[in-house]
Amino acid sequence: MVENGDFVRVDLTGKIKETGEVFETTHEDVAKEAGVYNEQKIYVPMPVVVGGGHFLDAIDQALVGMRDGESKHVEIQPEYGFGERSSQAIKMIPLKEFKKANIKPVPGMPINIGYNEGKVLTVNGGRVKVDFNHTFAGKTLEYDLHIVEVIEDDEGKVKSMIELHYPQQPKFDLDKTEVSIGGKTVTIKLDKIANYNNDQTQFAITQAKMRTSKDIWENMDIEKVEFVESFEKPPEEVVSEDGSETSTSEIPSSEEAE
Repeated sequence: MVENGDFVRVDLTGKIKETGEVFETTHEDVAKEAGVYNEQKIYVPMPVVVGGGHFLDAIDQALVGMRDGESKHVEIQPEYGFGERSSQAIKMIPLKEFKKANIKPVPGMPINIGYNEGKVLTVNGGRVKVDFNHTFAGKTLEYDLHIVEVIEDDEGKVKSMIELHYPQQPKFDLDKTEVSIGGKTVTIKLDKIANYNNDQTQFAITQAKMRTSKDIWENMDIEKVEFVESFEKPPEEVVSEDGSETSTSEIPSSEEAE
């Protein structure tokens, strides 16, 4: 049975009970049918550590005790989800504050002030009403969960956290990531493309490494995680007698030429 600290792969679909709206899913067909399909997302079972903070506590609690291959339907009340709606989370902000930031607020616009995300409700009389309640505050959530796999081997656990925390992209081949474990140290040599995602800043890549490391040392008998990068010298270009350029890697050895 699944316990806290176990590494698992989970298929899931999350809905708002009141409306049936799908807001999260690992199933491509479900996303397309619900009109929430994202071409940039790869729809596969999600690798997580149970109790590792990757899900709401209520979902982690539901996973505990399940078995490999088991499915479960879970209903989560607002107090165990994203909380009840609060009138105190609705703020009036002077319009001049938006003008200073060169922002023209309109109703429905999502905004981020500091670390608080909100949505503009109204713009009237030089003041802007912003709702900082979570989008799903006051909503009852429904989740369909399915344990696809309980990951047992250490290399698989490490790779699952890399898969979770690194930006999903078709060119990132996890099979090209090398993992070696010696004593209480894990050494990871990533697929080269993982460090050169044009859509991610270097800060985001560093954050991914930190989150991966944290999940590994908190849930495995590991104290140190090393990320190794290597850069190979490209083949030298040589000019043949006809003036064309050829890579040294393309020149056959004396044995091959015979």
